[in-house]
Amino acid sequence: MTMQAALVILVFSGLLAVKTTLAAQHVIGGSQGWEQSVDFDSWLSDKSFKVGDQLVFKYSGLHSVVELGSEAAYKSCDLGTPVISLSSGNDVVKLSKTGTRYFACGTPGHCQSGMKVKVNVVSADSTAVPSPGSDSSSDSDSGSSNGSDSGSSTGSGSRSSSGQGLRASIGYILAVGSLVIGLVWAF
Repeated sequence: MTMQAALVILVFSGLLAVKTTLAAQHVIGGSQGWEQSVDFDSWLSDKSFKVGDQLVFKYSGLHSVVELGSEAAYKSCDLGTPVISLSSGNDVVKLSKTGTRYFACGTPGHCQSGMKVKVNVVSADSTAVPSPGSDSSSDSDSGSSNGSDSGSSTGSGSRSSSGQGLRASIGYILAVGSLVIGLVWAF
């Protein structure tokens, strides 16, 4: 009976590893990064964002990142009362809860010229659909502040959502490996 309990624990540990490896890092703007030349609506068109994922903003000193608290502020590019303001050039924002989040460049005129993204965050357990473009409407989620556990931090990271399949495969390998080790150990 003890061997069976150990096997069950190993299988569940492997499945937990799968869940944690499914979180993705999305480099905003892809290989070009957070730059004015990027068509962010097109970039967003095939992306989906889940709780636990991270947004990575990579940019030069000419730009910054501000999170806006509402769709109205996003549409009008009202940068007057940002939820967070980041300027390291390599900022990571953790998506810690469901809802819509709005980001724009804090450099005057850049938001008005399209340097902004609207990210719809869904539950990690849901089947994600691509995030809507900047013309869609949704409720806002303004629950983060710079450097806190609620959602954003500065750091490095270069993986994009295209690496999600690889991370899922690694997670499945860990799960199957745990199962095999458990079976070998049980016999």
